[in-house]
Formats: sequence, C-alpha cells, structure tokens
Amino acid sequence: MSNINYDELMKPVMDFLGCETPKAWLAEALTNLDVLMQDHANCEKKAAGTAMNLMFRYSFFTDLQVKLAQLVREEMLHYEQVLEFMKKRGLEWSNLSAGRYAGGLRKEVRTYEPEALIDILIIGAFVEARSCERFYALAPLVDDELGRYYRYLLKSESRHFEDYLALALDVAQTGKLKNPKEDIQARIEHIRNVEKELIITPDDVFRFHSGVPMQAT
Repeated sequence: MSNINYDELMKPVMDFLGCETPKAWLAEALTNLDVLMQDHANCEKKAAGTAMNLMFRYSFFTDLQVKLAQLVREEMLHYEQVLEFMKKRGLEWSNLSAGRYAGGLRKEVRTYEPEALIDILIIGAFVEARSCERFYALAPLVDDELGRYYRYLLKSESRHFEDYLALALDVAQTGKLKNPKEDIQARIEHIRNVEKELIITPDDVFRFHSGVPMQAT
C-alpha cells in the first residue's frame, strides 16, 4: 500500500464530484468520531443492502449481477471491519437516525425504466465517490491506525464509483436509448449539482455524508 500514489488515485474521484468536503465538516468529524464510525458502519451495511436489492430486482442484467455481487462482499467486509474498530475502541452501538443525504439524492430518481435504474446507478457512483473523498480528507487528520484504514479503503471505494458509472452506461446502451452517452452525462451533471448542494449547505444532523454543520454557519 505504501507505493500507491493517493493523489493520482483520487484524481478521477475529485474530477467527478462537484465540490470538496467543507473544512467545517472535517472539524466536526474530529470531535464526533464515535458518531462518524457508527454511521460509516451503517453506510457500508446500507450499500451492501442496496446492491443486493438491485441484484434481485434487475436479475436479467448479467453484468450487473457480477459487479454487484463483488460490491456486496466488499461492503460487508468493510462493515465487519468498522464494527471491529468500534469494539476495540470501546464504542457501543446505538441507533442513529438517517441523515438527509441519501433521501435527497433518491428524490431525483426517475419513475420509468431503464431511466430509473440508470439514475440509481449514477447516485451509487456519487455516494461511493463522496465516501472515498471523505476518507481521503480524514486520513491525515485522525489517529495513525484509523488513517491507515481510511487509506486502505480508498482503492476499493474509488473502483466502486467507476463500476457504478460503467453499469449505468451499459444499462443505457442495453435499454436502447437514442443517445446513451448524452443521457448519462446529462444525468451526471444534474445529480452532481444536487449532491453538491447537500454537501455545502447547512445541515442540522452530523452524519458521514452530512452537509455543513449548522453551528458552523
């Protein structure tokens, strides 16, 4: 892992996202690592569940099955790893309400197919890319052990976002859209703006994907 050029690895992620994580969120994260780690665990579990649901709902897309099966395995492994970190650090599990991020993105999903699936996959790409960007931003700020783990996650998270985009294009082409690349790009640009607003605007709940802490505004 020491030979990895993280700046180079992160370039496609940073180019894809519409903004970087605000410094106010990073400052809040450092004072709420217990909440951050638990919500991180929740995110890994939810990502695995979302991928599994897509596998059942769209079982006729073979490429989708293979990629999502791999993603489910990796997300559940990460879930277990975060739980181990929490146990090691004496952090007890407690129920956390969901933040606004995922719901805000899901509102953009179109209601007809294959456009609905395309939107879900593009949103998946943004969620993975944002997770990757936050691990990258947090790694030098947290303790060495946690920083090493966040850097370890960068490789898989950056691949996940690219896998989701590739699947979205594949579905668009299979669905015989007139201009699949143009449709994908238009949706990426739209969802990028929505995701950016969720990240840079005030948020009254601190979560792994939350916006600017309310008290910082």
